[in-house]
Amino acid sequence: MPKLKQDKKHREEQPTAELTEVEWEIMKVVWKKEPCAAGTVQETLAGGRSRAYSTVKTTMDRMVEKGFLKIEKIRNLQLFKSCISEVDARRGEFRRMLKRAFDGALTPMMQFLIEHEGLSKEEASQLRKLVDKQKTDSGRKEKARDDANNQ
Repeated sequence: MPKLKQDKKHREEQPTAELTEVEWEIMKVVWKKEPCAAGTVQETLAGGRSRAYSTVKTTMDRMVEKGFLKIEKIRNLQLFKSCISEVDARRGEFRRMLKRAFDGALTPMMQFLIEHEGLSKEEASQLRKLVDKQKTDSGRKEKARDDANNQ
């Protein structure tokens, strides 16, 4: 079990970003179209739920304050770029759920998914491959670390 604690600690050390629902919608547009103006984001979002330009712009300005976006000014035009990757955003979302529902533990989460959500044969096969790959990669890293310590 000490290995699990070490892995859990390692997960907590990686940077995360916890986005609200609206921030997620905005980030998805920015990731696809960056650099982009708030008007571009507002127009893209108008395809779904309509949001006023002022609401989108205010939210994006707050996202700059939070460090999720940055502004590049060209004369009087403000272009927004992302400061976080999709991976960091997903990691934050995942960790929030993991912490709330499973006290930060992966094994009970996986057990819950398997027992209560069900897996297709294809999904189960993919998971096995991922676990096998992780075992192989971990074994290589440990061997390299041991070799380095023995020299």
